[in-house]
Amino acid sequence: MLTTRFVNGAPNWVDLGTTDLDGAASFYGALFGWRFESAGPEAGGYGFFELNGRKVAGGMQNPAEQGPPSWTVYFRSADARATAEAVEQAHGTVRLRPMQVMDQGHMAIVADSAGVPFGIWQPAALEGVDLLNEPGALCWLELYVPDVPAAAGFYHSVLGWETSSVLFSGGAYTCVNPAGQEEDTVFGGFVALSDDPAEAATGAYWLPYFEVTDTDAVVAEAEELGGRVRMPATDVPDVGRVAKLADPYGARFAVIRTAPPQDA
Repeated sequence: MLTTRFVNGAPNWVDLGTTDLDGAASFYGALFGWRFESAGPEAGGYGFFELNGRKVAGGMQNPAEQGPPSWTVYFRSADARATAEAVEQAHGTVRLRPMQVMDQGHMAIVADSAGVPFGIWQPAALEGVDLLNEPGALCWLELYVPDVPAAAGFYHSVLGWETSSVLFSGGAYTCVNPAGQEEDTVFGGFVALSDDPAEAATGAYWLPYFEVTDTDAVVAEAEELGGRVRMPATDVPDVGRVAKLADPYGARFAVIRTAPPQDA
């Protein structure tokens, strides 16, 4: 599971790039109870989504020419420059070279060998988000790619990730965890685009999941707020009740009411 005991290669930040930051703040505020707080005039419009005073994500308004609104997931690195170089060596691309972000840390934006963008965060004052796995906070990540073994090879060489296969009624699911960590540090999974026709139509990308207490209620609220339901609330045995959504500006995300642990 995700944890704020961040280790190298683990997710430690997520942020939203959108064409309407005020509108997005209103949407996620009503949906998850988030409040947007500016990081200050020196941050160029960037700010933090907070839940009860704890940082759960970042956000910034981007011009339309920078691409459609989307969520970006960041992974911890002890050396952003070295990780960016590893991305290039593994046939990925560097879209934004490592740069210092005030006293908060160093960041880079890269893309994997399938062209899927993600972030690298080398922490200083800001280690990462303050809250995970609780209602309104990030709880899981999913990568949709054309070739799962190729993705596994790329992220292993760049971030050291290890993979494992989990069997369920619909087939097998590839889980990922940071290098050298126990099974309970699994934070996400890889899904072949060919296994999900709806996702295949949109192409490869990272999908963040946020924990909720009532998936159906969140889906209904999202529609009322102008969002779009990409996959209705669905029960996944032993996992939880899941739905895929998009905010009013097109950024894709998912919500889940995680199933309680099975008794030993």
